[in-house]
Amino acid sequence: MKRIHYIAISFVIIVLDAVTKWLVSANISLHDAVTVVPNFFSIVHVRNTGAAFGIGANAESQVVPLLLNSGAILVFLIVVAYALRTPLTDRTLQVGLHLILGGAIGNLVDRFRFGYVVDFLDFFVRDHHWPAFNVADSAICIGIALLFLDMRRKPEPA
Repeated sequence: MKRIHYIAISFVIIVLDAVTKWLVSANISLHDAVTVVPNFFSIVHVRNTGAAFGIGANAESQVVPLLLNSGAILVFLIVVAYALRTPLTDRTLQVGLHLILGGAIGNLVDRFRFGYVVDFLDFFVRDHHWPAFNVADSAICIGIALLFLDMRRKPEPA
């Protein structure tokens, strides 16, 4: 029960990710975009069959989805094991791990259900676009940043 607030972080990410992907899928046609901030940010509807930021999305091999799903399951197991072994008082690390966990589960559920992940956040300057991403990807990136912050704040063992 002491971990419930950390588990809640993962749960909120999973739900927020699913709801936002559903809203985009239900309201924006595939490959269409809605401008939010001209020349900077749009909401798009793309399907990512690859890894983060579309890496490997155009691969024709059936091995790529298997590797992505296997890798995501492995990350899930490692993060769960590490979170259980980390003291509850190590808040930065616990929050980071549970953000990663929620994001990994959110994208993994989509990969198993649909064979792709809906990406919709599109940031750009003129013609230079950052690859579209979603709430789960954002949670994973923020979680990793918190892990690095936690590592930097702790003294190295002698």
